[in-house]
Amino acid sequence: MLTTEHHADVVIIGAGIAGLSAAHQLTRAGVTVTVLEAAPYIGGRMATDHLDGFRLDRIGQLLNTSYPELLRTPALTNTPLRVFSPGVVVHSEGRHHRAGVTVSTGSARGALTAARALASAPRAKAARTRVPGGVRATRLNSRPPLGNALDQARLHAAFGRLATTPVNRLLARPERPALAALSARGLPARTVDGFVRPLLSALLCDPDLTTSSRCADLALRSFSRGRLCVPEGGSSALPELLAATLPPGTVRTGVCVTDASISSVGTKEHGEISCRSLLVATGARAAAELLPGLRVPDFHPVTVLHHTAPTPPMTEPALLLDGDRRGGPVAHTTVMSAVDPSRAPAGRSLISSTVLGLRTPPPGAELDATVRAHLATLYGTSTADWELLAVQHDPEAVPAMPAPHDLRRQVRLLSGLYVCGDHRDTSTVQGALSSGRRAAYAILDDLGVRPGDGPVQLPTAA
Repeated sequence: MLTTEHHADVVIIGAGIAGLSAAHQLTRAGVTVTVLEAAPYIGGRMATDHLDGFRLDRIGQLLNTSYPELLRTPALTNTPLRVFSPGVVVHSEGRHHRAGVTVSTGSARGALTAARALASAPRAKAARTRVPGGVRATRLNSRPPLGNALDQARLHAAFGRLATTPVNRLLARPERPALAALSARGLPARTVDGFVRPLLSALLCDPDLTTSSRCADLALRSFSRGRLCVPEGGSSALPELLAATLPPGTVRTGVCVTDASISSVGTKEHGEISCRSLLVATGARAAAELLPGLRVPDFHPVTVLHHTAPTPPMTEPALLLDGDRRGGPVAHTTVMSAVDPSRAPAGRSLISSTVLGLRTPPPGAELDATVRAHLATLYGTSTADWELLAVQHDPEAVPAMPAPHDLRRQVRLLSGLYVCGDHRDTSTVQGALSSGRRAAYAILDDLGVRPGDGPVQLPTAA
């Protein structure tokens, strides 16, 4: 098997989480791989900037401990994850509301955290109740945004059913826009508008909930079965862990690809690299430029503002949602240094806030003033002495998944030519990892190699 710097069995264009996942699976099977990345860093949208001791994520996508790919990918099975408090906190009508629900799925892992239907209030009179789906819930007196006790029981039951429904059954349900599906689930409008809609908007980065109801159900199912979390040290920790498992020299950053085919890839920096297979693992638009005819989806823009404050506005590692929706531009916010202390210098706090739907954000100072005013309402404290660290805006942060959406789009275009990325699966970290693994398995199948076989001897190219 040729192993010179000008040959690899597989060339992967793109060192994002999908491309690195594929490279990890391929090298475990003994296939030689070269990963080419145009940017000076790996990770793509999962990059983390370093500023004065702060670690600032580009778009801050949320992970979940129930993501199957975190367990299927050997390099990530021991990933240090920082979890949020169970559930979320919802700001509604000037108050914070929260609670936790536990689901037992009968799996070997025992009881899983689920159904984060949040409603709490000081001195609320609680009663224990049993609801369908195996949910043990604390039912609280009528409080916004979840409605009365009957409304809450319906919500707990709906989350319990999602948590215990097999994925194939969810995917067999009729498909429609997520918001329309929610309206047909029998949940009160107050519950949908005050809790479920802001929660789904945060999970899908889709404020209008035009996403396929099947994708929305998968997101809520994961939420009901696990804990929201972030990688310790920043989102770049995941691609860095994957890259660390690859042989030295496998990943080359700052490389401009000039032309690509199944048998070779031309670059400005390294000349021509011959190969047996080509995997395009870039974003959807860049992939379409390399592979004419590939569909480019619409995108959900994401804007993240990072602030530091002399005193953290919340000491709990909680995700805070705006249940009023018309209170301001912030969809969700968290004191990230409370979730992951490694993201801020000792004695400093880091508050990360996400704004959804801004195609073209206003000038930084104007956006900061508007966001700070909203954060003052959400946290119930003055933000006058907060310092803006950075504004991260990506107009193509998350590929849209409107109905109908194919959750398993083809990764094998033809023998020797493959494509992966979150635009071929679900627009999540789970989807990106899954598409990378599927592409690697397709390549190995065409090469006649079993996954995880170890070093192999492939025929020499003619």
